[in-house]
Amino acid sequence: MHGAIDLGARAAAAKKQAERRAQAQGGGAAPAGGEPAVVDVTDQTFNTEVVERSHRVPVLVDFWAEWCGPCKQLGPILERLATESAGQWVLAKVDIDANPQLAAYMQQMGVRGIPFVAAVVSGQLLPFLNGAAPEPQVRQAIDQLFAALRQEGLLPEGGQAGPGGEPEPDPRYARAHEALQRGDLPAAKSAFQEILAVAPDDAEAKSGLALVELSMRVGDLDAAQVLADADAKPADVALQTRAADVEMVSGRVEEAFERLVATVRRTAGDDRDTARRHLLSLFEVLPPEDPRLAKGRRSLQSALF
Repeated sequence: MHGAIDLGARAAAAKKQAERRAQAQGGGAAPAGGEPAVVDVTDQTFNTEVVERSHRVPVLVDFWAEWCGPCKQLGPILERLATESAGQWVLAKVDIDANPQLAAYMQQMGVRGIPFVAAVVSGQLLPFLNGAAPEPQVRQAIDQLFAALRQEGLLPEGGQAGPGGEPEPDPRYARAHEALQRGDLPAAKSAFQEILAVAPDDAEAKSGLALVELSMRVGDLDAAQVLADADAKPADVALQTRAADVEMVSGRVEEAFERLVATVRRTAGDDRDTARRHLLSLFEVLPPEDPRLAKGRRSLQSALF
């Protein structure tokens, strides 16, 4: 019935919220700025947890449901990135089955499917993501969002969406980001290469170029078939590199790294060097501070020596 509350979903949401509170209390203080990384929001707390908080720090609102498969793919990615942001933005989780008023509000915005993510900045709600996406693309989209918010002056006064004291983003990124948004991978690749020609150590451009090249390699590959073929022929280095690409765009970053490290261990000569160089190219997709990157580098070093 319209407006009915799924009591099972409400109970599950309450349990999850209690677990998050206990985890925050047991793990120490909130990040710098005093904001939590992830909050569970209800019909009753949306104004306080999202609207009022958005005047201090940007809030991304993840509308999800327990029965939604793509939500289970996107949700952990958003939670991980929110934790990594260390207070630069907050993730608010809305279980639409447990919160019919917010579900109805989402429908009023013209949204017909989940997962759906909205950005709330200084009380303004902006549609952001509709549907699931691999972690590198979600990370890139968030970077683009905050770059646009800074450019338009929409961040909260004194807001945290970006390390304090950093200069305004280089306008040369605009072409690369616009190309990514319209799905023009060759144009995005060219734009990132232009930036790197002037600033070879630019971490954001290197990551952007690596993501574009990864997306171009995966293209229209049949992911299930690629993974099945790679598992059936572990000695085939070409299959292992393609399978690692598929895992990477699916958000299974550590599995992709482990696959190529294992390939390095069991191969020699040119095959070993191919696997090593391919793994290094995947390292470029992640930002330098990502803990999985350090772990992957240590594993590669152990396999080589």
